[in-house]
Amino acid sequence: MAGMLEGPVTGILRAPVPLETPLDLSVEEGSVRLLGPSGALIGQAHPADPSLLPTPPSPPGLDAAAAAGRRFPGLTRVFHPLCFTCSDRPAEGVGLRVFTGQIEAAPDGMVAGTWTCHAAFGDVDALAPVEVVWAAMDCPGSVAWMVRGGAGGLLGTMSCEVLRRPAVGEPCVITAWPIEAAGRKSIAGVALFSDGELIARAHQIWIGRPVAAGPQAA
Repeated sequence: MAGMLEGPVTGILRAPVPLETPLDLSVEEGSVRLLGPSGALIGQAHPADPSLLPTPPSPPGLDAAAAAGRRFPGLTRVFHPLCFTCSDRPAEGVGLRVFTGQIEAAPDGMVAGTWTCHAAFGDVDALAPVEVVWAAMDCPGSVAWMVRGGAGGLLGTMSCEVLRRPAVGEPCVITAWPIEAAGRKSIAGVALFSDGELIARAHQIWIGRPVAAGPQAA
C-alpha cells in the first residue's frame, strides 16, 4: 500500500491478511484500501502526519550493529519461525534475515542489526523496493520492547518515511528503540542508516499484552 503513495505514509492493518487469496487495492482521494474477497477491509494507508516520525538516536557502526544482531533473541528462542523479516530459517534471498539485539552499553531496549538487500529483492534499478524497506523495518520495533522485558505483539500501525531506497548489496544498519507503552499498545521507533546517513525512519504501534512499565534486563 505504501508503495502507491508519495512521501511519508501511515499503514494500518485492520484484519489478518488471508493467504493465497486474491485481494483488491484501490486508491481514492489520496488513500489506499486493501479489501478481501467479500469486500472486508484488510488494511488502509494514507499520508502520514510528519510530526509522528521520530528523530532517531545516533546509530552504531556496522561492526557494533552486527555484534548487537548476534544477540537477537529469536536466534535462541524461536517465536516466528517463518517470518519473512526476522526468521533465520529462510535462506538468503528467500527471507530478509534482519536480526536485531541489544546494543552494548546502550539503554535497555535500544537494539540494532545489519541488513543488506539481496539481489533477489531488487527492482530493475537494483534498488530495494519500498515494500521491502518497510518489511525490513517491521520486526525490530517489537524486538526493542521484547529485550526491554515486554511481551511483543502484532504490528497494528506503522508510519514510515523512506528518504532513499538502499541499493542491492549496500550494507545498512537498522536501529529500534521503545518510545511509550500504554495498556496493550507499545510504541517504537525504527530507523535505517547507510554509512551514518538516515535513509528511512518509522513510528510503530504494536498491539499485544501489557509490557513492563520500566527498563528490565533481557
